[in-house]
Amino acid sequence: MLEILKMSLREAPVFRRGEYNYFIHPITDGVPQVRPALIREVVGHIIRIADMDVDKIVTVEAMGIPIGMALSLATDIPLVIVRKRKYGLPGEIEVSQVTGYSKSQLFVNGIEKGDRVIMVDDVVSTGGTALAVCQALSVAGAIVKDLVVVIERGSGADLVRDAGYPLKTMVRVEVDPKRVYKVDEVSSRPGR
Repeated sequence: MLEILKMSLREAPVFRRGEYNYFIHPITDGVPQVRPALIREVVGHIIRIADMDVDKIVTVEAMGIPIGMALSLATDIPLVIVRKRKYGLPGEIEVSQVTGYSKSQLFVNGIEKGDRVIMVDDVVSTGGTALAVCQALSVAGAIVKDLVVVIERGSGADLVRDAGYPLKTMVRVEVDPKRVYKVDEVSSRPGR
């Protein structure tokens, strides 16, 4: 079903960053180019598997933006972008993000108590970003109705699910120093 995504992942170049085998892909890096057919396939799949009865779509900059924007255009649901920059607006929520290779602050604006949201993002590996953002949304009084990530790598997805968030992923990958050697489509049943 996700043939364009799976093929593009199998063809993705890999390089080492410390002990981490990092794959370069249009969904996770915007490189070498983001093809419309790939985004259409991803967004169409999100619409099929996700609870879209929400008030807002939430995504994290930078690579969640193409997915979130295309989903917003397809559904007419407003998009909230979690930013790496502080704006100081009333109600701004500061989020501490810890991933496998970085630690930083994120900032959420445009969320109100009672908002029903879906969070979408490009990849979950350590689970640090998804968990921190979902917890911040919950503290703000939003209801995280669904969470969809395109690519799952490592055990971070389990951390997010164990915290009680309804994480769905499209594909699971495994990467060695030379290539993405395993791409498994995850069950696309709603409510998984």
